[in-house]
Amino acid sequence: MSSKKFWIGFIRKLYTNLLGHVHTVNQDKGGPEMADVNKAQAVRDYFSKHPKAKPQEVATALTSDGVEVNARYVSSIKSKIKSKKTKAKPRKSKTKKTKASVRQAKYPRHNLERALRIPLAILEQNAGRECSEKESAAFVGVQYNRGPYASEISSAIKFGLLERPTSGRIKLTELAKVILRPQEKGADQKGLREAVLKAPDIADVYEHYRGENLPDEEFFKNALVDKFGIPQEKLDEFKAILMDSLRYAQLVEETDDKCRVIDVSGAGELPVDTDARIKKLGKGVTVSAEDSCFVMMPFADPHGSYYSKVYEPAIRKAGLRPLRADDEIFGTGKIIDQIWSGINNAKVLVAELTTRNPNVFYELGLAHALKKPVVLVSANEPDVPFDLKHIRVIYYDVADPFWGNKLIDKVAENVLSALKNPEEAQFPGITETQS
Repeated sequence: MSSKKFWIGFIRKLYTNLLGHVHTVNQDKGGPEMADVNKAQAVRDYFSKHPKAKPQEVATALTSDGVEVNARYVSSIKSKIKSKKTKAKPRKSKTKKTKASVRQAKYPRHNLERALRIPLAILEQNAGRECSEKESAAFVGVQYNRGPYASEISSAIKFGLLERPTSGRIKLTELAKVILRPQEKGADQKGLREAVLKAPDIADVYEHYRGENLPDEEFFKNALVDKFGIPQEKLDEFKAILMDSLRYAQLVEETDDKCRVIDVSGAGELPVDTDARIKKLGKGVTVSAEDSCFVMMPFADPHGSYYSKVYEPAIRKAGLRPLRADDEIFGTGKIIDQIWSGINNAKVLVAELTTRNPNVFYELGLAHALKKPVVLVSANEPDVPFDLKHIRVIYYDVADPFWGNKLIDKVAENVLSALKNPEEAQFPGITETQS
């Protein structure tokens, strides 16, 4: 033990003498400034071995070793050490991400039919009473987990079939009860359609394309990414969930390679807030009271009467001035000049394609040559030429008692949408052929 003390004392004395020697040499070589440099280094060395040491403790230890410093000096060196560490931290790179890549998908991860599985089990096994999430799993007959099963609960909530009164507990909504235990004819189908309109992203796509054919595969996927913000890597999953849900709620008609989205908004059947949609679309569009929308349509009844009943109020609803060739601008002078002027001065146009009227198609050709956005409308799909079917077309059915109100709202929406995104309502062939 005495031998150990001897060697500790010997090493300590040797270290003290060495520091004193260095201190003296540095003073001889560089004067007071060099001495301050070595003092600072001694403080840094001490903190590197004892990072939690207090300034007074450091000053006492170094002074006993022959380095004369006080607590204030140690504090100043310690502040510089912290400052250097802060500056040395690598800065996080701020890479600009696209909207589609940043946005998190909000849609339910299961289709509507699958999302009804848990509500149905709660209704049948627990009389529809509130229960815990774990209890619901037992009713379904599966093991509860925070992965797939929790995701299925989330999907049911997004469709408006379940709600969480408190954390960890769920209960059926009135909508789920209507779907699973309808009290009148058609109530279940109405409930399913309402569930579609509650689902994030799915509702947006339905409302946008209602009354139209869905675009071809490539264009549809582009629209899902660009217009609706669906992440690229989730496209196939979302499209499958969307289509399965629309089919289950009987909101699509599929013939050959076309898929028509059924518009049930005007019947009071679904809570589609068309006024809110028109207002939302209008925010991204600048129109003035002088901006016109030229309507190209047959003059003879019954279609001729649609101008005052449908197209005029629809265009005014979108905030533009409606204009039609026959009674609005026909006067003295050449008719073709007046048609050309009406089309050329219009900010957007509407074309009623039903009956394949030659005058309408002539005017439509002029509009496309001028690269004007045109909202296409037809009661019959065969009346739409093949080379126009890639452009959005509104289809209506006069046998539907609510067709007029539906068409007014839809035309107003598509007029604003065409102004906001002209490429979806323009015929690209003219420019491409010339280039």
